[in-house]
Amino acid sequence: MAEQTVSTSSFARRNAAYWTGRAEGYSDVNREELDGSQRRVWASWIDGRIRERLGPRARGSLRVLDAGTGPGFFAIILAELGYRVWAVDYTDAMLDQARANEARANGALEPGRIVFRRADVARTGLASGGFDVIVSRNVTWDLPDPAAAYAEWERLLAPGGLLLNFDAAWYRYLYDGGAAARRRRDRDNVRRTGVADDTAGTDVDEMEAIARLTPLSRLERPAWDLDELARLGLDAVADERAWETLWTECERVNNASTPLFMIEARKGGRP
Repeated sequence: MAEQTVSTSSFARRNAAYWTGRAEGYSDVNREELDGSQRRVWASWIDGRIRERLGPRARGSLRVLDAGTGPGFFAIILAELGYRVWAVDYTDAMLDQARANEARANGALEPGRIVFRRADVARTGLASGGFDVIVSRNVTWDLPDPAAAYAEWERLLAPGGLLLNFDAAWYRYLYDGGAAARRRRDRDNVRRTGVADDTAGTDVDEMEAIARLTPLSRLERPAWDLDELARLGLDAVADERAWETLWTECERVNNASTPLFMIEARKGGRP
């Protein structure tokens, strides 16, 4: 089957329209995480990895970029820990939700702790070497040019900087028969167990149509990510069991066929 092609600008418009329409519902999911145990689970995991890799530097001295912040979950939990956070997203609607979630963060954030900016994660316009840490969740799969995003993140990292990217092969089932069968089992298990269906309230047909236009839906991950980061000169490893700590039981039932992995990459040089 011939690959579909689409201009970057038309893809961007379609993708932005989808996420603009979904911003409020997606923010509701993030708020559940912020109000529940996931806030602590994710904060502990990311903070622990940063401290382990970058040493006992004061959190307030470390500059963190949340690439594709969405409703602001990562930005908020890291700012609460004391990191200096910049958060970028492509849609104003998501940034509006992120600011609202920041405002309701129980007064734990000092004013201006998070700097929000509308930007493409592959072309941020931010200064080279400006960040000690870059974090991202469920973003790279949705990009028309993920290689450009990785190149941009490499540029933005300071020497010795750390990238933590959490993602999954979400739409591999569109191209792989075995993955499609496992996906159907996931849907059956959701119905059988009665857990909340995480596709409720989403336009699955539109999301799949968008996924068919993104290159990572077709590729083996995280193998592709590791190869691309190595090409950029970053020292990268994948933790394919990150889901075991980070996912709730509901997420495990819904997404057993597409387990969350973490890509960890370091830039060479001394901080």
